[in-house]
Amino acid sequence: MEVEKIILGIDPGTNIMGYGVLKVQSRKVEMIAMGVIDLHKYEDHYLKLGHIFERVSGIIEAYLPDELAIEAPFFGKNVQSMLKLGRAQGVAMAAAIQKQVPITEYAPMKIKMAITGIGTASKEQVADMLRRMLKLDAEEMGKYMDASDALGAAYCHYLQMNRPKSDSKIKSWKELARKQGKI
Repeated sequence: MEVEKIILGIDPGTNIMGYGVLKVQSRKVEMIAMGVIDLHKYEDHYLKLGHIFERVSGIIEAYLPDELAIEAPFFGKNVQSMLKLGRAQGVAMAAAIQKQVPITEYAPMKIKMAITGIGTASKEQVADMLRRMLKLDAEEMGKYMDASDALGAAYCHYLQMNRPKSDSKIKSWKELARKQGKI
């Protein structure tokens, strides 16, 4: 019996928050939804947070994801922007926690590396690679890169699900060589 898994990806933002939903059945992956939560009309940051919670909760209720993959905020120079972004991410995570959806966080560089093989790839490169891998038309990718970034988080999670779990982390090249019997 083939097990179906739904993965919700989120790219947190305080003005535009992207989301992407993938359905995984066996080794077949397909996009079932992607879009953005537009927060521009809310001037008050706390109203934005409330809207994020409501919309992410609604997306979870609509698609019933088995897991959430969320992009971790990257470190920027503006501390206030980082705090706001962290709050937006936290509220999206709280919506998932309330619905008992397990969460995995991925660094932007890890997502880019998983999708394109290049950790410094541009948003456009990530979107184009996703379009090719998921066999989507250019129009299906939408105009917001936030949605394709969210889809990238979900696809990165799919790729990580299929990697064998290591029972111990290797901390150095020397340790790896020793473990393989080369030292």
